Amino acid sequence: MSELYNRLQVLEGDTPLSPEERLRAAVRPLLSWYGENARTLPWRESPKPYSVWVSEIMLQQTRVEAVKPYFERFMRELPTVKDLAEAEDDRLMKLWEGLGYYSRARNLKKAAVAACEKYGGELPADYGELLKLPGIGSYTAGAIASIAFGIPEPAVDGNVLRVLSRVLASREDISRQAVKRGMEELVRGVIPPDRAGDFNQALIEVGALVCIPGGEPKCAGCPFHSLCLARRRGLTGEIPVKAPKKARRIERRTIVLLETETQVAIRRRPEEGLLASLWEFPSLEGDLGAEEAREAFGIPPELFAGAEELPEAKHIFSHVEWHMRGIRIRLTAPVQAPADGWMGELIFADKGELWTRYPLPGAFAAYRRLV
Repeated sequence: MSELYNRLQVLEGDTPLSPEERLRAAVRPLLSWYGENARTLPWRESPKPYSVWVSEIMLQQTRVEAVKPYFERFMRELPTVKDLAEAEDDRLMKLWEGLGYYSRARNLKKAAVAACEKYGGELPADYGELLKLPGIGSYTAGAIASIAFGIPEPAVDGNVLRVLSRVLASREDISRQAVKRGMEELVRGVIPPDRAGDFNQALIEVGALVCIPGGEPKCAGCPFHSLCLARRRGLTGEIPVKAPKKARRIERRTIVLLETETQVAIRRRPEEGLLASLWEFPSLEGDLGAEEAREAFGIPPELFAGAEELPEAKHIFSHVEWHMRGIRIRLTAPVQAPADGWMGELIFADKGELWTRYPLPGAFAAYRRLV
């Protein structure tokens, strides 16, 4: 690899390379580096369209190590596009439970249904057609097209934007869609047609392993070492440029565990909005006490067997933080629906079903452990 780097240094000479020339010069060392350093990942073992698609959706906003067991279970339970299209919503969400960003799973199913209706249960080998499926944007379409079908289309995600920005010493804001589109066009012009999937995965891998987020880049082992303008100019700490995120809104909530010896109350969340249609422990806005919670749910006095406070917990979503306190309210007898009219929208589930049947988001994990 060092000989390749030396030849690249000579290649630039006195005339600066254009952005496209700079990337084109790195194609061979990048592919060579990938061949030596690519991680062994379950979705790379058999890069079929369906498995590539599922893995790429799971990997959005989620660490690779966290995704591995989810991917393997998902593919075991729903091995084809048709299986996904026909899966019951609660079963699908149970498979997704803990991954977060549940709209990804809903869009997966919508896209699977569309693929069954339009393409005979297969993903289309066409970048433009892939873009028409729910939940598939330019990055995911490019990943499927290049990795599964060998189509030379770019797959530019946050990792790739960081790498390219540093290689080119670009100070453009990578959170802007126009900047992403410009980088996609740049990559499209240099993808080797015979190794499109490897090239895209190599760029992503450099961003994940070398030109890392939130830490000092490992420039000495980078295939772009001789060509990276940010490294050469000492700008890796300043690039990439990204507009600061808006501060998250803080919401205080009281989570209530309404329990009998064998049951616990849950309810389905609204069909729209945060954690749509998933199950939750009943909760109340604000920081409430046990008596306030009992009154809010209208629990009959003869069923009330006592209450205790539970530890506080916090869960961070993309735009909001839940700061939670917990209250356990014990009931004197099993609850039979629908005879007990005070229940309203609550159902009393067997406690074991929290792990086997009902998809409960990670936001409630701290309290599910206490059931």
